[in-house]
Amino acid sequence: MKSYSESYKEAGVDITAGYEAVRLMKQHIARTMTSGVVSDIGGFGGLFSLDMSDIKNPVLVSGTDGVGTKLKMAFLMDKHDTVGIDCVAMCVNDIICCGAKPLFFLDYIAVGKNYPEKVAQIVSGVSEGCVQSGAALIGGETAEMPGFYPEDEYDLAGFAVGVVDKEKILDNKTIKEGDIIIALPSSGVHSNGFSLVRKVFDVENADIKTPVSELGGKSIGETLLTPTKIYVKPMLELFKKVKVKAVSHITGGGFYENIPRSIPDGFTAKINRASVKVLPIFELIAKTGNISERDMFNTFNMGVGMSIVVDKNDADMALSVLKDNGEDAYIIGEIVKGDESVVIC
Repeated sequence: MKSYSESYKEAGVDITAGYEAVRLMKQHIARTMTSGVVSDIGGFGGLFSLDMSDIKNPVLVSGTDGVGTKLKMAFLMDKHDTVGIDCVAMCVNDIICCGAKPLFFLDYIAVGKNYPEKVAQIVSGVSEGCVQSGAALIGGETAEMPGFYPEDEYDLAGFAVGVVDKEKILDNKTIKEGDIIIALPSSGVHSNGFSLVRKVFDVENADIKTPVSELGGKSIGETLLTPTKIYVKPMLELFKKVKVKAVSHITGGGFYENIPRSIPDGFTAKINRASVKVLPIFELIAKTGNISERDMFNTFNMGVGMSIVVDKNDADMALSVLKDNGEDAYIIGEIVKGDESVVIC
């Protein structure tokens, strides 16, 4: 017999709603199961068996992140089945920058009121993100917190663990002048800069559901909710065939903050501004908010979700492998000697 507390329910926490949410989400979680999973949902910890048959010296790589104020867009649009993809993406796209393969993922959902169907929608997105990245969803937590969050709102965060052979960890010390910088296109704003985006479009008060010609007939709300692209599988294929020197996940802080994280001192990432394929949503943000190009490149991904550094002799092969794996990759710059980490010209 499952537990039940009338007093707890009167305080705003319905235990039975939690049971129903778990029941509804199990079908989504089942999609993510991989051979390493050795536990079922509902225990005190998620168990995962690490297959080290082809790894000489395994190194675990972890990453954690949330979705940020992009969640406000989900609330306004009353659409909750994609932000889970964002949550997974922000974690697994980070750990792939080390060369690691994601193994498993855990989520944390805090709600003002537990609506089982809504929680299941959120988890369906998390599960989809896990499927796209090859990670198993082996556990999580749903916390009902009345009085802390409004009844119709929630927060979402996640945690991913991956593994890489120590000898295959990306080493940016091999970077040299003349190396090529390749861009992987983003799907949109991804999950960063939404405090500025929300201010620019005044989303709480404006019409964000009407189609906009500059966005190809999509509404502002629909465009902004486009989930973050997950780059894990094409990157893992690239690692197999090309020596990758560095990878940057372009998140909050844009080009100026993220690319330098993978470039050693004494070198500059020289970006050809004319080569960057800026998406229409960023042009609309800049125009509507009267935001300088410098600030745009220092806040948003501008259409580049990930940058990759390879030797110039490997550039053609890298582009070919990425395109064979569904990425419309292209060259945006090169590595030069210099004191500035990034120059856009």
